[in-house]
Amino acid sequence: KQINMELYASYVYLSMSAYFAREDIALHGFAKRFREASHEEREHAEKLIDYQTMRGGRVVFKEIAKPSADEWGSALEATEATLELEKTVNASLLAMHRAADERNDAQFTDFLEGEYLKEQVEAIKEIVDLITKMKRAGDGLGLHIIDKELLG
Repeated sequence: KQINMELYASYVYLSMSAYFAREDIALHGFAKRFREASHEEREHAEKLIDYQTMRGGRVVFKEIAKPSADEWGSALEATEATLELEKTVNASLLAMHRAADERNDAQFTDFLEGEYLKEQVEAIKEIVDLITKMKRAGDGLGLHIIDKELLG
């Protein structure tokens, strides 16, 4: 289930990246940020796959749902959507951690803590900070400057 969720998140971020790279949107810093997030989510899925096979488990692949939108609206709306996505992923990771703890699976709880949980909190904080900056800066020149900062 978590592997599928990570792949879905990767798919959503890839969709956002393509949207913001379009010629009629042209926010290439946001496109780059979302593309990098897509790669990161796919890496999360791959780590879970590797861990599951290392522990002798079998990985069962299921369909990855289509992203909830093709048009992501403004950069602020898309960034707010990523916040909700990351909160959902985090809640699922916490539930998995709780289940592992209830089964006294110290190795798996350690894996989740070391590979995912701290990173999720940091990612959520980064998104919240970006949303705050975007609201403060507004559209127009403020958004343009933030987009350029994201381009690096």
